[in-house]
Amino acid sequence: MTSKYHIGIDLGGTKIEVAILNSQNEILFRERLLTEAHLGAEHIFNQIHALYAKALICIQNKTHTLGLGTPGSISNKTRLLKNSNTLCLNGLPLQSLLEDKLVHDILIENDANCFALAEALMGSGKGYPFVFGVIMGSGCGGGIVFDGKIRQGPQNIAGEWGHMVIDPQGAHCYCGANGCVESFISGGGLEKRIKDKTGNTLSAQKFFNNNLKDQALKDIKQDFYARFGQALANLINILDPDIVVLGGGLSNEKSLYKKGIAEVYQRIFNDIPTTPIVKNKLGDSAGVIGAALISQKLIQ
Repeated sequence: MTSKYHIGIDLGGTKIEVAILNSQNEILFRERLLTEAHLGAEHIFNQIHALYAKALICIQNKTHTLGLGTPGSISNKTRLLKNSNTLCLNGLPLQSLLEDKLVHDILIENDANCFALAEALMGSGKGYPFVFGVIMGSGCGGGIVFDGKIRQGPQNIAGEWGHMVIDPQGAHCYCGANGCVESFISGGGLEKRIKDKTGNTLSAQKFFNNNLKDQALKDIKQDFYARFGQALANLINILDPDIVVLGGGLSNEKSLYKKGIAEVYQRIFNDIPTTPIVKNKLGDSAGVIGAALISQKLIQ
């Protein structure tokens, strides 16, 4: 029997969000809570349960599909979560734990893949055959959608550009490498660099909004654009997508679409770079919409 409702849960580093789509993919309900990962995995599961309970009330416990987007992916070998920047969840049987807690089958997908799918089907990438979705939030990830389908890859790591090394002498990353893209151009990575280089505690938003007078901060900002250009040009040189859609908190930074894109275009292996690099259309709920969309794979 086809479900009329599709519930998506987006498990982010700073927030958890739930949304309900109807059979026409219209949003019926949305709500979010803070992740508060510092309180541990059980607290995160309780936050998810609280949001899911509210969603069930909204649809009066009617039949539905359920999808969850999370940083990282489920290991094909161990069925444990790996590569998540919410470190307390790595190594846990996330799917079985949540299915037991929510008493419902769940389809779990990488959060960047959920974002990319939503933008490809309903957002800025609609009408483009090959969409690369970028998340620049607390972490940095990417997702590939080709002809309306997520490309996962045999190891479930397709699109994981956040852990390409662009400077082997760079800062150590939780993944074990040095100088990953994520350590340079994610919100979390940028804030750590500011702290390490200047001793200042400054949010990424305030960093971009302030008229910087400190030369060290100016240097960090210029380096940010250069690293963004290097990382994204490398990706475009390999994949040559029809469009790149930016998401996550840093995608709201207007200068990315001028200074950032200029840095990318300088490094693309073509005399006239034409790849559109655009802001997302669905805002910071693209991930949760994508989670609801991928849940529809449970329908037989």
